[in-house]
Amino acid sequence: ALLCSGMQPSKDKNTEKAEPFYRLSVPKKKTSSEIINEARNVLRTLRTRRPFTPAEDQRKLFGSGSSRAPQNRPPSVFSLHASSFDLAESRPVSGVRLSPLDHKPVLVSFAKDEDFSISFPKPPVDAAEVRKLSSARARIFRRTFQGNFLSPKMIPPDQSEEKLESEEPAMTNYLCRSNNCLGDRRSRTPFNDDSRKLICNESFGRSEREDSLKATTEKMLFQQSGESDQMKKPGTSSPQPRRIDWKRTVTGSGDETRINESEEEEIFWHIKVLPILHELEKAEDNIENLCLACTKLYQALNEGNMLGKRCKRRSVLLKILYKLVDIDSDPLCLKLAKIILAMKVDGKNLLSVCKLAFKICRNEKNDSIIQNDRLLDCLLDVLRTEDLQKNSEALLYCTGAIKCMSGNAVLLNEMVTKGAVEMFLQVMKQINNVKENDTYFSSLGHLLVQVTATLRNVADVAPARCQLICSDTVSELCVALEQRMNDKDVCTYIVRIFSKLSSYNDFCAALAACSRCYILFLALLNKHQKQQDLVIRIVFILGNLTEKNNQAREQFFKERGSVNTLISLFQTYHELDLNAQKWYHERGREKKNHPKHPSEAEDVLIKLIRVLANLSIHPSVGEALAAAHRIVELLITVLEYKSVDDCEELVINAATTINNLSYYKMKSSAVQDKKLHIAEMLLKLLMSNNMDGVVEAVRGFGNLSQHREICDFIMQKKIYKFMIALLDAKNQDVCFSACGVLLNLTVDKKKRALLMEEGGIGKLVDCLQDFGPTDWQLACLICKTLWNYSENITSAASCFGEDTDTLLVLLTSLLDEELALDHSLDTDLRDYHKLYWEREFKPVAEKLLDRIQRHHSCLPTVTITPF
Repeated sequence: ALLCSGMQPSKDKNTEKAEPFYRLSVPKKKTSSEIINEARNVLRTLRTRRPFTPAEDQRKLFGSGSSRAPQNRPPSVFSLHASSFDLAESRPVSGVRLSPLDHKPVLVSFAKDEDFSISFPKPPVDAAEVRKLSSARARIFRRTFQGNFLSPKMIPPDQSEEKLESEEPAMTNYLCRSNNCLGDRRSRTPFNDDSRKLICNESFGRSEREDSLKATTEKMLFQQSGESDQMKKPGTSSPQPRRIDWKRTVTGSGDETRINESEEEEIFWHIKVLPILHELEKAEDNIENLCLACTKLYQALNEGNMLGKRCKRRSVLLKILYKLVDIDSDPLCLKLAKIILAMKVDGKNLLSVCKLAFKICRNEKNDSIIQNDRLLDCLLDVLRTEDLQKNSEALLYCTGAIKCMSGNAVLLNEMVTKGAVEMFLQVMKQINNVKENDTYFSSLGHLLVQVTATLRNVADVAPARCQLICSDTVSELCVALEQRMNDKDVCTYIVRIFSKLSSYNDFCAALAACSRCYILFLALLNKHQKQQDLVIRIVFILGNLTEKNNQAREQFFKERGSVNTLISLFQTYHELDLNAQKWYHERGREKKNHPKHPSEAEDVLIKLIRVLANLSIHPSVGEALAAAHRIVELLITVLEYKSVDDCEELVINAATTINNLSYYKMKSSAVQDKKLHIAEMLLKLLMSNNMDGVVEAVRGFGNLSQHREICDFIMQKKIYKFMIALLDAKNQDVCFSACGVLLNLTVDKKKRALLMEEGGIGKLVDCLQDFGPTDWQLACLICKTLWNYSENITSAASCFGEDTDTLLVLLTSLLDEELALDHSLDTDLRDYHKLYWEREFKPVAEKLLDRIQRHHSCLPTVTITPF
C-alpha cells in the first residue's frame, strides 16, 4: 500500500488524538493471491518486452552485423565442383600390410579388334627401377582404361583382394560435364560390348569360377525370394530392408596375409549396385532420374551394409558421386551429400561435402526436401564423431548447415528431438578447453559463432529449454563469454541465449547462482558501451535477474563500479536520444507523425531504467540509489523532455522509478531535495490522456503528499479535485491511489473540507460499496480517510450528509464475517482476504462505526443483506 498518513483513534473514546496510521505487516508466507497485493506496493518492479531480433534476410555463416571483416572469416558463398574433392582420399584403407604378388601378370596389348589384356611387371628390387616403373605404370593405365569401367568385366570375379586394395580403377570419360549437363556418350563403348575383355592369369579356369558364382547367386536370390514371400504372408509386419553382414576371411600367415571379400558381397555388388550405377550413367541430364537412382543407390548400400569404409569398391563409387557434383541441381546434390557423408569420408572430402550441405541448406526453398531426405541425421553424425581440431573447418560448415536448418520450425523441432542440443554443448565444452595461446583458438571462434547461434535458435523450443536449464549450460556459456570477450559475434549470440532464457524463473535462478555473471556483464557493458544490440540485451537480462530476486539485487549492486556503469550508460543513451529528437524536430515540418515504436536509444533507456527500478526494491540499495543525485537528475530529465505520447513506456518507467526512490525518507535523499520539481513533472503526466501515466502520477503524489509542501502544491493546483474525480473510475487501483492522496490531505485539518466538494464523501461511500467486499485494503484506506475527515464531528448528519444512513448499513454489513467474506473462494485467496479483513479493515471500521453511531441522533433500522 501507499505510505499514507492518517489518524488513529485513542483508547479513550472521549479524547480523540491525531496519530498516523501505519500499514500493518503481513506474514511472509507467499501465496498465489499475493499477486493482487504486489500491484499495490509502493515499491514496484517493472516488466518489459524482450529486445526484438529481426530475422536475417539471407542464411549465412555470419550475419550482416558481424564484427568479422569478410577477408578474415570463412566465406558463405563459394564455388564447388568435382575438382573440389580429392580422389586419392577415396581409396579404402586396409588394416593389413600387403606383400608383393608372387605371380607375373601379362602386360597390356591392344589388337585390331580392341581386345586387350592387363598384366603387371614384377616388382623390381632397385629403387630407381621402382620410380621408373611407377611412371610407366601410370602411362599404361591411362591408355588401358579407355573402356567403360562400370562393366562387370572390369572387375573379374577372380580378381585378388590385394588388387582391389591397392589398385584404383580410372574414371576417364565417365559423366564428363559441359555446361552443367552430362557429356555425349557416343564416343564411349557401351556397357554390353563383349569385345572388351580382361584376360587374367589365375590358378583356376573361368568356367569353374562362373559355375561357382552361378550357384552362389541362385542360392542368394532364392534366400531373398524366400524372405520376400515370407514378408508378404498375412499377419507379418513389413520389416526394414535386410542388411547383410559380410563375413571376411583372412588367409595366410605372416607377410602372406591377405583379406578377401566373401562371394556374397561380390555378388551383391554386381546384382544390386552395378545396375544402379548404370542407371546413373543412362540418366544423363535427367535430374529426376538421377535423383531416383541416387535414392536406390543409398538404399542398396544400406541394405548391403556397404556404407562407411567397409565397401572395398568405395573408391569407384565415390568418384562417380564426385563427378555428379558438377551438375547444378540442389535436389541431386542433396542426394549426393547424403551418400558421401554416409561413406564416412574425411580430410578434404569431408570439408567439401560439408560445404555442399551448407550450400543446399542456405536456400530455404530446399527445407522440404532436406526434411524428406534426412540430411540432418548425417550432419549430426559428423558433429558427433569428427575430431574438433583436425576438421574444424568441416565442422564449421556442418554446424552452419544445421544453423540454417534451425530457421525452419519443423527441422528445429526435429534436431532437438535427435539430441542436437547436447551435441552442441559438448562441442562448446571442447572449444572452451582450447586456450587463447593455442593455434586453433582463432579458427575455433568461427565455429563457436555457429554453435551459439544455433543454441540461440533452439532456446525457443520447450524441450531444448529444459536441457539448457537443467545442464551446466550457464557455467559453460559464462566460460565462453569470458574467453571470447573480444569477439563481439560470440558475445552477442551468448547474450541472446541468456536474453531468451532469462524470461523464465528457473533459468534466472541458475544464472543468478553463477556469481561471475555480474562481473562479465559489467565488463561487456564497459567494453561495448555503444553496441546497442549487445547493451540492450544485457540490461534486459539484469532487469530479469533483479525483478524477483532480492539477493541478485544486492549482489549486482555490490559489484565494483556497477552503479557508475549504469550512470555512464544512462548518460550515453540519453545524449543519443536527445540528438535523435533534435534531428527529428528540425525536420518535423515534413513528417507529422512520430514513429510509435521506441528508437534504439529509447529502448536501451527503457530497459536500463527498469534495472534501477528493480534494484530500488532492496532497502539498502534503494537508499543508495535515492541518494545518487545524478541518477535522480537523469530520471527527472526524461520526464522533462519526453512526453508520454512520444514514448509511453520510457516515461512511465521513469515515473515509477522516481516513485520507488521517493519511498526512502532520508536527509540525503535527492528525491526529497527535488520533490517540488518532481511534482510539476507528475502534474504534466497527470494531465495526459494516458491512463497508465495517470495512475503512475497519482501513485507519485501519494508518496510525495506526505510532505506539507506537496500538499500545498496539490491544493494550489486544484489537483485534489482530480483525485476526487478519479474515485468514479470504477478501477480498484486508480481508486486506491487517489484515496491515498486524499487520506494524506485530510491529515491537515484545514484541508478536510475538500471532501465536501465535488461530492467526495458520496464517492468514497460508493467505492466502499463497490469494492469493499473484494478489496479489504481499499476498504481500509477509505475508512481511514473518513476517520480523519470526521475527527471534529458534532453530528453525523452534518458531517456525512445524506450518505450517513448508507454508510451505517454498509459498515455493519462489512463487519459481519459470515456475510463479508466470500466462502466460495479457494483456500489461499480466502485466507488472504480474511487476513486483511481482520488485521486492517476491521479495527478501523469498528472505530468509525462506533463514532458515527454515537453522533447519530436517530439511528435507522438496519437490515443486513448479504453481498
